[in-house]
Amino acid sequence: AKEIVMAEPVLMEKEADVTTITLNRPESGNRQTDATWAKVTEMFDAASKQSRVILFKGAGDDFCLGREAMGQQPPNPLEAYAVRDRSETIFNLYGAFRNARTPIIGVVQGRAVGLGCALAALCDITIASDTARFSFPETAHRIMPTIAFSALVDRVPRKAATFMMYSAQEIDAHKALTFGLASDVVAANDLDSTVATLLEHLKKMPLAAVLALKEYARVAFGMSTQGATDFARNLHATVNSFSGMRS
Repeated sequence: AKEIVMAEPVLMEKEADVTTITLNRPESGNRQTDATWAKVTEMFDAASKQSRVILFKGAGDDFCLGREAMGQQPPNPLEAYAVRDRSETIFNLYGAFRNARTPIIGVVQGRAVGLGCALAALCDITIASDTARFSFPETAHRIMPTIAFSALVDRVPRKAATFMMYSAQEIDAHKALTFGLASDVVAANDLDSTVATLLEHLKKMPLAAVLALKEYARVAFGMSTQGATDFARNLHATVNSFSGMRS
């Protein structure tokens, strides 16, 4: 009898203090069920506690085409509280990205669609191949996409976010760079080496500095200028006087 071995939908690998989380359903564009997205949240929470950096990738040609059930309506309309419970899975996932104490580096090749595009935006640094494509197609599926929109409020300018949400149009990697969805765009053949170079730099940084930059970035952009300055003053003095910065 032929034995069929199903691959794990998401892989988590740890090498020293670098954790790589890979969406591993290339045959379906790395779409995942809500149950799997809940597991991804747990993976990020766990990796955050024991890593210096988290690398987030998608296997195959595309980064991630989003939720398994995107555009599908439940057979019976749900009451508001049930809808809220269902969406909580995704808000919790967003929270894992925002609250991770370690930086998250996203690596985007091919398409990043819907939830996949939101997660690309939520990474602290997003390196995109010049073949990458980004879109929020929800309004074309009669979905009002405030969940995805909420991922962008502290990531991209208002004009960029409203254009993507209302138009449902796909944008290329270079436009994603101007929109703030990506940090850098490189030739597809250079994607892995670019990420490897960045990782090597982060490995050489004192761990305290790696974590402090994320601590600052997590809240500073939402603070008043005075508050952000005062927080910088204190964090700078604390971290740069720490003995671990000199070892």
